[in-house]
Amino acid sequence: MAESTRLVDVVQDRIDTFLRGQRPHLDTIAGDLDPFGRFAADLLHGGKRFRALFCYWGWQSVAGLEAASDPLASGPSPESLAGVITAASGLEFFHAAALVHDDIMDNSDTRRGLPAAHRRFEALHTDGAWLGSAESFGTSGGLLFGDLLLSWSDELISEALDELTDRDAARAARREFNRMRTEVTVGQYLDILEESAWRTVEPDEQLTRAQRVIVFKSAKYSVEAPLTIGAAMAGGTPEQLEALRRFGLPLGIAYQLRDDLLGVFGDPSVTGKPAGDDLREGKRTVLIATARANLPSTAVSLLDELLGDPDLDDDQVAMLQATIRESGAVEAMEESIADQVGRATAAVEAAPLASGAKAQLSQLADTVTRRTA
Repeated sequence: MAESTRLVDVVQDRIDTFLRGQRPHLDTIAGDLDPFGRFAADLLHGGKRFRALFCYWGWQSVAGLEAASDPLASGPSPESLAGVITAASGLEFFHAAALVHDDIMDNSDTRRGLPAAHRRFEALHTDGAWLGSAESFGTSGGLLFGDLLLSWSDELISEALDELTDRDAARAARREFNRMRTEVTVGQYLDILEESAWRTVEPDEQLTRAQRVIVFKSAKYSVEAPLTIGAAMAGGTPEQLEALRRFGLPLGIAYQLRDDLLGVFGDPSVTGKPAGDDLREGKRTVLIATARANLPSTAVSLLDELLGDPDLDDDQVAMLQATIRESGAVEAMEESIADQVGRATAAVEAAPLASGAKAQLSQLADTVTRRTA
């Protein structure tokens, strides 16, 4: 995975360069805007860069480049490579915006070991002894910060596509990006809908609805869309894009199932989030739906009573974790992850894509579903 490691560094450089370019503009408007630049730099520093990696390898899978001593320095043209790096960076900005908005909706306090963006704006209000509600100011500041990140994401994507000489490829990539934005936005709505409306849903429908959230909130935008955006930029055929969808969707589902397990059982020192954070937020995930389907009614009642209580203490979190484990839901999730990864691997092996890229995608499939954070 040396090339992927190198890519992460290149994308970070592109992100840093873009943010440095934005600071003078912010400064000419008002010095009070300094937090936007600082918070963006913090949020976009480091990270696993999965979306950038999938965008790049989607491009590589069509461009047909074979491994070289420094593949990132070679390619069809320097302009083409620069374009996909810029697009990959734009996807990282989109992801950052989604995290900011998600933390507001989930009332989360932390993100990647730091205060969530809206909490940082709230702290500015408190430290400055300003008028009004610090919490309200924090929420408003966080929303606008997320919107600004979305705007910068679109700016980077537009720059990447404007540089393509193949205008059909540029239009195809823009369609993939536009579809992704719509799907992740409505997927997020479906997520908060399940948290609020689950009592009105028939028990045998809850698992199907939770699976729908996984597909549209996470699976498509985490894996499938970055792959097809990159492939479209390289001029991918409909058959190649469809092959990448057959790989990307099941892998995206497996990715989110792992994320759901980490949200309940992850180590806070590794995930950067409090233990059992999804339990306090009341996430109605596939994990929870599976547990409910296999627990006795008394245990279901207790689970429903405690899930979503923001004041759960450590003992209550441990009790819910034990209840979920005893239901067999964890084993079921692990089996489902393995099944989805198997489907993805089989799809990419048979796909009309560059062999070097297929090998890297198979390795990524293992990496994203075995992660601990």
